[in-house]
Amino acid sequence: MPYYETIFIARQDISTPQAEALADQFTKVIEELGGSVPRREYWGLRSLAYRIRKNRKGHYMLLNIEAPATAMVEVERQMGINEDIIRYLTIRADKLLSGPSAMMQARTARGDERGGRGDFRGGRGERGRFGEGRFGESRFGDNRGEGRSYEGRGEGRGYEGRRRDEEGGPAREAAVGAGGETGGEA
Repeated sequence: MPYYETIFIARQDISTPQAEALADQFTKVIEELGGSVPRREYWGLRSLAYRIRKNRKGHYMLLNIEAPATAMVEVERQMGINEDIIRYLTIRADKLLSGPSAMMQARTARGDERGGRGDFRGGRGERGRFGEGRFGESRFGDNRGEGRSYEGRGEGRGYEGRRRDEEGGPAREAAVGAGGETGGEA
């Protein structure tokens, strides 16, 4: 009998036991039609790359199947009818892998390096105190404003023109020459 790998994604609003029940339902259909499901993996509730039928997340399930082609046609037909299944994919495999899938291996490896948090965020690391910058200097100390320089900036940004207005530069001279002070005299 040929080997197949089927992955399906169930809606985000069903529970984990309901996702397992869907896998049980498909396993029962396969066994009734003369096949078997030697391995099944639940990958968890994962974020989707894009929205599918208004769902941003989904329950991922992998089924390794040894069954005739007619059984797979029936399983795919039922997956297409079921409202809880938002996507499915079946591929024919040369042989079934006996160990955990690449997704499960990656999950266990990530859990080890993250210090037991078990999710994608990683460890918290050293946080520092409030008000400290990246390198430990205070953002609220006496050095406020030091090191800021507006010299050398291009005229395209408008800094030079503003400074000339305040000091009586060309913009102010043009306004005075046109009819008075810039203070609003009429």
